[in-house]
Amino acid sequence: MTPIYVLADIHGFIDELDTALALIEADGGPDAEVVFLGDYVDRGPDSRAVIERLSSGVAQGRNWTCLLGNHDRMFLRFLEDQRIDDPAISSGRTWLDPRLGGLTTLDSYGPMPRPSRLRTPPTARIWDAARDAVPDAHRAFLTTRPLTHQTGELLFVHAGIRPEVPLDDQAEDDLVWIRSPFLEHEAPHPWLVVHGHTALDAPAHHGNRVNLDGGTGYGRRLYPAAFEGRSCRLLTRGGSIPLAP
Repeated sequence: MTPIYVLADIHGFIDELDTALALIEADGGPDAEVVFLGDYVDRGPDSRAVIERLSSGVAQGRNWTCLLGNHDRMFLRFLEDQRIDDPAISSGRTWLDPRLGGLTTLDSYGPMPRPSRLRTPPTARIWDAARDAVPDAHRAFLTTRPLTHQTGELLFVHAGIRPEVPLDDQAEDDLVWIRSPFLEHEAPHPWLVVHGHTALDAPAHHGNRVNLDGGTGYGRRLYPAAFEGRSCRLLTRGGSIPLAP
């Protein structure tokens, strides 16, 4: 069975992405199928380079599927209409708050003006500078990202799904933001759900789902995973490590 390789939550760390892609190519060759689970931007210093690497790969016809994450959507919404808030942020912080990383993403495209207050709408100067700096190809890439990818017994999604709701009826906000009740749900889903979004110290297999967000956005490593059917293994410099419930 040909493996499907998966990467979650790169968060602007291009060196981690390049290392993970090298491990994937060594294991599966240059034409390996790779699914990226979203959150390409924010927190790390290289969001522009990450988007460039992924968008160029897709444009060149690489066998890559790049899903939309909540941080990618916040970046896109800012570019579209200056929006910096999202009701799903329970803390009430905005995308420009340092803890979410929006300003770090913008600065990867060039130094940006600073807002006077993070909880008020950004000035037109910030938005204008961002619109000028972010290439049209990057905006187009973000705009066209799918929310899910399903193949065989596997469902790939950024955050998760609302349990017992048909896939066609899932809300976009859940697909990119959900935690509860998805994380607490222990019964089987129609698929093995492969997701990121909720940072752990390392990827974990929970039986009905696999969380591959090992906390790259918080300074930990990016873990490439290989799926052969429902079987999963993590790729490391020292070889493959089985990941089981």
